[in-house]
Amino acid sequence: MEPTDEQQEIISLALAKENLQIVAYAGTGKTATLRMLAERLNGPILYCAFNKRIIEEASELKDFPGDCRTLNSIGHRVWAKTIPGRVTIDAKKTYNIFKQVVKGYSKDDSRSLWDAYGEITEAVSLAKAAGYIPSRIHKQARRLVGEEFWEQTNCRSSLERTIVDSILALSIRAAYEGGCDFDDQLYMPTLFGGSFPRFPVVMVDEEQDLNAVNHEMVRKLIRGGRLISVGDPFQSIYGFRGAVQGGMGRNRERFNMEGRTLSVSFRCPSEIVRNARWRVPEFKWNRAGGRVEQLKQLATAALADGSAVICRNNAPLFRLALNLLSSSRPCRVAGSDIGPKLVNSLKRLGDTSMSRSAILASIDSWVATKEGSKSANDLGDCMRIFAQESRTLAEAIARAEFVLRQDGPITLITGHKAKGLEFDTVYHLDHWLIGDSEQEQNLRYVIQTRTRETYFEIDSRGINGTRD
Repeated sequence: MEPTDEQQEIISLALAKENLQIVAYAGTGKTATLRMLAERLNGPILYCAFNKRIIEEASELKDFPGDCRTLNSIGHRVWAKTIPGRVTIDAKKTYNIFKQVVKGYSKDDSRSLWDAYGEITEAVSLAKAAGYIPSRIHKQARRLVGEEFWEQTNCRSSLERTIVDSILALSIRAAYEGGCDFDDQLYMPTLFGGSFPRFPVVMVDEEQDLNAVNHEMVRKLIRGGRLISVGDPFQSIYGFRGAVQGGMGRNRERFNMEGRTLSVSFRCPSEIVRNARWRVPEFKWNRAGGRVEQLKQLATAALADGSAVICRNNAPLFRLALNLLSSSRPCRVAGSDIGPKLVNSLKRLGDTSMSRSAILASIDSWVATKEGSKSANDLGDCMRIFAQESRTLAEAIARAEFVLRQDGPITLITGHKAKGLEFDTVYHLDHWLIGDSEQEQNLRYVIQTRTRETYFEIDSRGINGTRD
């Protein structure tokens, strides 16, 4: 494949040995461009990203001329060489430490802490992404953020913050003994010491998604070498989990990077591109065609196999899943995060024999304690959907577990989970749920550009048979 004019200009800059930042809009062939660069550059090349799927896709190209690794795998190897023992991964590490810490508190405080379990564990993970280390420990460690870190969390009480600090202290101690979770693979070697490998050229994909610790790790990797990065600032949607806002702009200044753009989409045809120009005015297309339409009504039987229904929130997707399954349309609710959290939250509501009205009242009380948290509101709405369909809590739990086990040719997925994926047909469900902030508008653009051919917008109430 001959390079486009945009790709040829990027190759010329890379051969001139410049630090280079490529802004690649949706579907513009960023992987193909990086491969062209790698084929033309001399010396060892490290191609890395935070997302495992991206690295797997590059690795499937068996002749990709570079060492393809996730940042986690790099950090794991560095930490394994730093400590004397063997590094083992425990995905439940924070949960196990939390259980240990909570035992030392009174019954009332323990109950309060378990009610805030989600916020506490999210804060622990965010601390490791942001580079926060409690002030009283490890004075020699590299700190990327101070007490202002707490403004990013949903931990409001001093007790919750004390617990987070305690968990972090025990987690760091365990990591020195080889017990790590996935966050530790980045947090420990980057902030607590480790000798990083060096490459003449480091390529970083999805630069807009990097958190503070990722950025610091990249800095360590390119000492004495060159940085070539690719990303799309308009696809920056993960600020809630620590992605640095404006990180691409900061890197461009920090590393004195030349900047170029890939603007021609090979995924999205002309009508899809035009529909996204409100966000990216210079967006272009490689082929004419496509279809954009707002639907007032849609029968479940008309949903195309192989299509994706994408929504800002999870609750409308679960409601639609129940509708589709009752209409004998197999479907799959995608995403690994919401399922266990939903089921566990239902189980914590009380005795499994409690009635529908009692379940709904308990959900209302739980949401009220979360002070308007968007994620808590969405989770509460998810729980209500299954409660309203059930006579008892046991039945609601069983119904939720049943839906989560299903698979089928229709994918129901949130916009955040859909990033990086593509489908022939996309139905954007309840598009009005997207807010006005910068990140929310980026999410709208992400959803609109997941399609290779057809994009529909539809309100849940317009899908025939959807349950209220």
